[in-house]
Amino acid sequence: MEPLFSSFQLKVSINIKMNEAQLLSEQQPLLYQQLQKSFEHGRLAHAYLFEGDTGTGKQEYGLWMAKHLFCSNLTNNNPCNQCNNCLRINENEHPDVMRVVPDGQTIKVDQIRSLKAEFSKSGVETAQKVFLIEQADKMNVGAANSLLKFLEEPDGKILAILETTSLAKILPTIQSRCQVLHFQPLDKEKLVHTLVDSGINKNTANLLVELTNSFDKAVEISQDEWFNESREITQQWFDYLIKDDLQAFVYVQKKMIKVFKEKEQQAMSFDLLLAFYRKELNESVKTEQLKRVIEKQAQRIELILQARQKWGANVSWQSVCEQLVIRMVHPKT
Repeated sequence: MEPLFSSFQLKVSINIKMNEAQLLSEQQPLLYQQLQKSFEHGRLAHAYLFEGDTGTGKQEYGLWMAKHLFCSNLTNNNPCNQCNNCLRINENEHPDVMRVVPDGQTIKVDQIRSLKAEFSKSGVETAQKVFLIEQADKMNVGAANSLLKFLEEPDGKILAILETTSLAKILPTIQSRCQVLHFQPLDKEKLVHTLVDSGINKNTANLLVELTNSFDKAVEISQDEWFNESREITQQWFDYLIKDDLQAFVYVQKKMIKVFKEKEQQAMSFDLLLAFYRKELNESVKTEQLKRVIEKQAQRIELILQARQKWGANVSWQSVCEQLVIRMVHPKT
């Protein structure tokens, strides 16, 4: 049985070349300055609502704030990432830092009730406690109402951080009891620069920013051996498709189905193909190629998006890929 709530589930993957404070300040410079001042002057709100696209730093900032409150050796008003408290928070092992995540498709009322029961007790090690709710827009009505009652009676020793990609799906009454912080979309060029500084070669960095907006996720992907294999496989598929070669159809059957087996891997196949076509489209525009060439690449990007959507509706991945080849190579079929 899945736990109703768990300790913080975000692992730290910050390369030694990339200081955490530097990374956060580059991700969201205005928010970083704002929160630093709040810590300096002891003016933290009792509840925050982080709103922004996936990969804009919401989880990283939640982790940073939790460490800031428990760190025993703050350095330049930043967590040291070396003391026992920081290390345990990084490893999801601190008893006073809890995180609620969706149980299936929703966050259920029992999860919030269990959280409230846990936080009604004294802190295990200090009076301070932190709870974070990921995908807060997934709370069902009962969970949202239960949380609302909790937020209406703030405890000065409890910090609540809610994260969402859709502010409109959060009850207005919950929004009004939180300080809402808007996370801006990340600049891809800055993220490429940050990844290169962390030791990733530029070609790989340029591809990674097409797959994710998150520095941590990009580093994680780059270190996955499967990613390097899938990248080569998809590159070959793309090479067939760009030449209108029907070998692309056979390639799905003989090669790709052996590599893209799991749902997450199959999703990556579409993301990689989109990245290759977007690169091709950008290069076509830069070199001022014929209008029909540019239109063809744009149309194929649309076909990939449609294929991904069809696969998301539980159509067989192999079938979707084979149909995609036919639609690209023989568009009138």
